[in-house]
Amino acid sequence: MTSKEHNLPAGGHRKHAGLKRPAIGNFGRNEWAIVGAPCVYIKSLADKVISALSSTYKCAYADTSHNDEVVLAPGKLASGAFLEYTDMVNHQQFNRLDALKMVPFRQQFNEADLVLVNGNHQQAKAQVVIIYENKRASLQKRLEQLTNVGLILLAENAEGVFDFIQESLPNFKDIPLYRLDETEKIVSFFRSKLEQARPVLNGLVLAGGKSERMGFDKGAVNWFGKEQRYYMADILKPMCNEVFISCREDQRQQIPVAYNVLTDTFTGLGPYGAILSAFRSQPDSAWLVIACDLPLLDLDTIQHLISQRDVSKIATAFKSPYDEFPEPLITIWEPKSYPMLLAFLSQGYSCPRKVLINSDIKLLGAQNPDALTNVNTPDELEKVKRTLHQKIANA
Repeated sequence: MTSKEHNLPAGGHRKHAGLKRPAIGNFGRNEWAIVGAPCVYIKSLADKVISALSSTYKCAYADTSHNDEVVLAPGKLASGAFLEYTDMVNHQQFNRLDALKMVPFRQQFNEADLVLVNGNHQQAKAQVVIIYENKRASLQKRLEQLTNVGLILLAENAEGVFDFIQESLPNFKDIPLYRLDETEKIVSFFRSKLEQARPVLNGLVLAGGKSERMGFDKGAVNWFGKEQRYYMADILKPMCNEVFISCREDQRQQIPVAYNVLTDTFTGLGPYGAILSAFRSQPDSAWLVIACDLPLLDLDTIQHLISQRDVSKIATAFKSPYDEFPEPLITIWEPKSYPMLLAFLSQGYSCPRKVLINSDIKLLGAQNPDALTNVNTPDELEKVKRTLHQKIANA
């Protein structure tokens, strides 16, 4: 599949929207092709790395079948079905007759934090090169695939890095060089890369609701000396890379220039649309989403959520003290949740809580359950006012 980018004159017609695309390669965001050695060496190395990292990160492996003979389609595919699903009890199996196109293929790897690829058969945006004497000629033919070499490994029969490798890599002297049996160093390399790839955390204060039950803008309520939307944004600033106030387009002019504004580009979807709009603007960032109607939300609760963040999950959220379900509007949504949110929307769901319930998330108990109390009606507002006044009096 190929695509062309046409240079447009200033003010010229653009056929497609200028969307920011996630930094995804052939499989996922963090993918490494292992090249330069027999497949048995590549499989063994991948197994060691995955075994060491899978308790913390979601790892995937991509390869191609080594059958030398033509293999007939299995099961019902041979009868004409295009897809066959089998519950294998300890794992799930899908057999598909036709080749997956680019987008659905990548979706299969969406939750993976690390994808290791047999570079003898598949390519990836970063590479690990094994120096194996008997594969010298084969590796030399693959030089054009070595676009982003991050690690070089010497097999037991290698005396040193091939000259053509050294000459073809401008940054050769900066690339780590280990022996293939130095497993701990290799695992540490990948662990470091995964930590470096940890998505930055942005803050998103949801203030775009119409507050119909309240009768006036909930985000404008002054609980602590300033409007709640600004109070929450100021709390988040020291803990986030950037903080934005999410609002409708008609609210934009009401927000002071001192605050970043992110207007809804997915309209009519409430908080769901606000979260999608945030990911549309920065698809490789994680988003700490907080509603503006949580007046009892304190710094300790937010810091606890951030400290317990699990980037290998779709999201990190608190369990509601009222119904045991996840609280979607005080949640860290990881970049891998973006395609999940879009997929749920395509099936007619626009409830962020439903996405959390049906996805792999980290669910926390709230140390202070009262902090998750939201205010939607005048009666709830008066009740929280009394709670705050009592806290002040006790202090």
